[in-house]
Amino acid sequence: MVTHPLPKESTSNQRMPALFVGHGSPMNAIEENEFSRAWEAMGKSLPRPKAILCISAHWETAGTAVTAMAQPKTIHDFGGFPRELYEKSYPAPGSPELADQVQKLVKKTSVALDQSWGLDHGTWSVLCRMFPGADIPVVQLSLDHTQPPAWHYALGKELRALRDQGTLIVGSGNIVHNLYVVDFQNPGGYDWATEFDGTLSRLILAHDHELIVDYPKLGKAAALSIPTNEHFLPLLYALAVQDEQEPLSFFAEGLTLGSLSMRSVRIG
Repeated sequence: MVTHPLPKESTSNQRMPALFVGHGSPMNAIEENEFSRAWEAMGKSLPRPKAILCISAHWETAGTAVTAMAQPKTIHDFGGFPRELYEKSYPAPGSPELADQVQKLVKKTSVALDQSWGLDHGTWSVLCRMFPGADIPVVQLSLDHTQPPAWHYALGKELRALRDQGTLIVGSGNIVHNLYVVDFQNPGGYDWATEFDGTLSRLILAHDHELIVDYPKLGKAAALSIPTNEHFLPLLYALAVQDEQEPLSFFAEGLTLGSLSMRSVRIG
């Protein structure tokens, strides 16, 4: 039997890192590959969070909401995958307390307390590898699809204080995500996908958040990489909670299926 050592307990004066995870296919929840192994290693390296706030590409709303139930359900929001994936459950508790805190902390907009969503695969497919015990409270924050990228980045800044209170902030999406041109025979990336992933890696390392937020200025490669931006916006939330001089590293990278970037970022 494989055992999973618990991450180190966070302390009240210890700032939690923040993450952006390129989550890719939900099959990463059950497959052994370089990405799922990188997520497992990252989970073991982190201080143990008191709670997790995840911004997933897969919960878009008109307005902003936060899950506020005590026991969020596991949502299988996909089709055409093996039965084993649909049988996968991630029974982490919720945190009405953290939901209330998010609602009070955010001044940019009103945040609704949601009792119906749960944990979608953008959240649980990643967390089941990082924290397989499912014993850390998890809350999701929705993406308001009516708002522009700069609005999301500004909202992300309002969440910074949570890091100093033991909350791990996780953005889950993909820097390059174009399902219209996925090629299941391509183990790497199209030229334009490779170009944009490389451009973003340089901008992230340079802390050039302004240009990242204004990504349409990056040209044709950006347009092909981000035909819709719900998978890109979670990156903005993660970058928004970074301090200017704070260390940053990539704990997974690479392109797959032609048009998916698995680049994942650790801040702090």
